[in-house]
Amino acid sequence: MAAKDRISKAGEAARAAQRNRYLQRLVEDEDLRGTLLTAYTAARSAYGRMSNGKPATQALFEDRKLQRELKEAANALRDASSALREPPKRRRRGGRGRSLLLLAMAGLLAIALSEGLRSKVLDLLFGAEEEFDYSSSTAPAEPAPAGASAA
Repeated sequence: MAAKDRISKAGEAARAAQRNRYLQRLVEDEDLRGTLLTAYTAARSAYGRMSNGKPATQALFEDRKLQRELKEAANALRDASSALREPPKRRRRGGRGRSLLLLAMAGLLAIALSEGLRSKVLDLLFGAEEEFDYSSSTAPAEPAPAGASAA
């Protein structure tokens, strides 16, 4: 019976976590997770520097690296808390890359389907075609008489 109680309590905790908007935001927002990880690593490093045997007040006032790490941790926590308060950012799908791809596809289709446009593009790329009229400067060979054979 105790196992069923634990399972039901775990299920209730999971449902409560699904309803918690902060946990949902943490799961969905990669930038927020990165900011929290930065804050954690900076705070852990600062704690390691403070617990090296010196008195805490002396370490706080004299150790520049400790001050920098504490400042980094505080800034990262501030950024994370402001990100949690703001509504989640809507991610645009595609953006400029998608627009460029769509424009390139439309251009290729227009060139493939329009003969006039295709000839203009070819003229721009390779130069205008020259009209070539062949006129012979020699007279055509006279036909040989019908009964004569070449000796």
